[in-house]
Amino acid sequence: MRLRIAHSSIYRYDPPAAGVIQVLRLTPRNHEGQHIGHWRIDVTPDARLAAHEDAFGNISHVFTADGPLDELRVEVDGEVETQNANGVVRGTVERFPPSLFLRDTTLTQADNAIRDFAQKTRDAGGGVVLAELHGLLDRLFEDIAGDSASGGAAASSAPAKNAAEAFARKHGAAADLAHIFIGAARSLGIPARYVRGYFRHPDKSADADTSHAWAEAYVPDLGWVGFDPSDGRCPTDSHVRVAIGLDSLGAAAVRGTRLGVGAETLAVAIKVDQ
Repeated sequence: MRLRIAHSSIYRYDPPAAGVIQVLRLTPRNHEGQHIGHWRIDVTPDARLAAHEDAFGNISHVFTADGPLDELRVEVDGEVETQNANGVVRGTVERFPPSLFLRDTTLTQADNAIRDFAQKTRDAGGGVVLAELHGLLDRLFEDIAGDSASGGAAASSAPAKNAAEAFARKHGAAADLAHIFIGAARSLGIPARYVRGYFRHPDKSADADTSHAWAEAYVPDLGWVGFDPSDGRCPTDSHVRVAIGLDSLGAAAVRGTRLGVGAETLAVAIKVDQ
């Protein structure tokens, strides 16, 4: 499937900011099942983007913009050719052994409820890791009403503080469900990590906010496999994989700081067309 992605982020500052420093993780990489045909990032006012790779191999860009700034625009335009690999991820940059992704974070820490939930799926999985992970995927999709939006500002409800909170309230954005899945998998000793990207939902208009999040877990003899608990299946050719991390903070599209005091507002518009 060929997907065209337009992603616009508009920051407004009142009073104007003296300057900003931002790190962007907005550029996907090629791997089996995903080929980047064209990708461009524009920043207004004009700023030099310094490209590098972060610790996880994500393509990152850092820029500074001097003020006074009352508005900052970051716009992405790109095309990606995707193929359905049934969730199996190959040809990616891997800087660390899978065991690193057993490390808990504040956002993914499993509480007793999540650990009990995970153990029940293990009992039903018969000791087969892939079956256990599909059990987690199916039960999360069935039991928790997930937003298809990402766990960011565009979600229809505010993201939970962490996996335990989202699990307790039985509702969450895609980022929240990914955190629950990761925490549950790690509690079973299965390495798991957070993935941020884009998703063209067949039941949504092309103008819907389609920044998205899911998880990947490591399966012996198979490698990394994606699981999207907010969609109830493994990622397909409707998914575009952009960045990974231990949790949503490590894979955030934009992180940075502004110089000065005052209010900051953010408007995000994302369009994914086939």
